[in-house]
Amino acid sequence: MEVIHTVAELRKYLQGVPNNVFVPTMGNLHEGHLRLVEEAAPRGACTVVSIFVNRLQFGPREDFDRYPRTLADDCRKLESIDCDVVFAPDEQELYPEPQTYTVQPSGIEDILEGAVRPGHFRGVATVVLKLFNMVQPHAAVFGKKDYQQCLVLQTMARQLALPVEIILAETVRAEDGLALSSRNQYLSAAERAEAPRLYRVLQEVRDAVRTGTHSWATIEAEAMTELERHGWRPDYITVRRRADLLPPKDEDRELVILGAARLGTPRLLDNLELTL
Repeated sequence: MEVIHTVAELRKYLQGVPNNVFVPTMGNLHEGHLRLVEEAAPRGACTVVSIFVNRLQFGPREDFDRYPRTLADDCRKLESIDCDVVFAPDEQELYPEPQTYTVQPSGIEDILEGAVRPGHFRGVATVVLKLFNMVQPHAAVFGKKDYQQCLVLQTMARQLALPVEIILAETVRAEDGLALSSRNQYLSAAERAEAPRLYRVLQEVRDAVRTGTHSWATIEAEAMTELERHGWRPDYITVRRRADLLPPKDEDRELVILGAARLGTPRLLDNLELTL
């Protein structure tokens, strides 16, 4: 496995293996990330994983400075699976000058996560496009846990005619149902025991929708109240159409239930797809 820190070095190496598949990450890798790499490996001759904590997608009061940087441990984990290249640039390498040209998504980036975290998806789309230009993959793998991010990147690839297939991998969960996330390590022991409730609440919403109830606002309000009753601070629990994350109409059949809530300091995200 090669560990590469500069764009020039990366491009030189990849000249010899142009058939590559890409997994962008911010590091602090867990089993969920490793599953993405395992999903990518059979799809190309070379699997490239980037590790870069992207300042552009963090808000002014978010945890950019506290976000764990664990490159040595990440590399040890990646060596144990089918990873060929780790691209780990520093901030000066990826942004050698102020990034005045950015990718501004329009539409779904202003709702849900975009409303709570203004500018977040601009930062995500900008860094992903930049990394695509550096790695030149024919496919890239992202996890469905960040559902709205996946739709933003799929739309970017389609509308900008990028020669990159966006592959979505299923959310990886702990045995108790909690979606794996780097931010889970911020949970106290008591919070970790409580954390699976978010997934259970999404399942309860799914079951309510399956009964034929289309009173979306009532279902969502009851779910948020349930979380608040157990000490959560929810931003949203909502039923949306999968295609565009707009509120569903009665005839819609392909839905997704999305939730975001704080439990103590950490903010947890999860979602659950539903076909009626």
